[in-house]
Amino acid sequence: MWKNVEHIGIAVKDLSSSNKLFETLFNKSSYKEEEVESEQVTTSFFQLGETKIELLEGGSDSAIAKFIEKKGEGIHHIAFEVEDIYAEMERLRNEGFQILNEEPKRGADNKLVCFVHPKTANGVLVELCQEIK
Repeated sequence: MWKNVEHIGIAVKDLSSSNKLFETLFNKSSYKEEEVESEQVTTSFFQLGETKIELLEGGSDSAIAKFIEKKGEGIHHIAFEVEDIYAEMERLRNEGFQILNEEPKRGADNKLVCFVHPKTANGVLVELCQEIK
């Protein structure tokens, strides 16, 4: 079962300057910065009501750096919180969606995550996430 939009991921070139920009835009500070070594990214989170905004700065060989090189800064993905990530991955595979991970992996903000290939989701990179308990 899908619960809600958990966060919107925004690819940025420079996390420090982007944090300042979004702090001014939202009139609030980021509540957390975190490195996710498996993805070669540093993230920063802003809480806006029930939804979060995640800024992502990537290392030179990361998917984020490649995304920015190809498309520029901007919305990278939309993440949805799910009750059971394993069940949703299996359901989506059975429905013909391409899942980019064999198994969920540890992501930022204490979550298990996986991604649905944008080619099978009308050009949108969809992230499923479930809080690690």
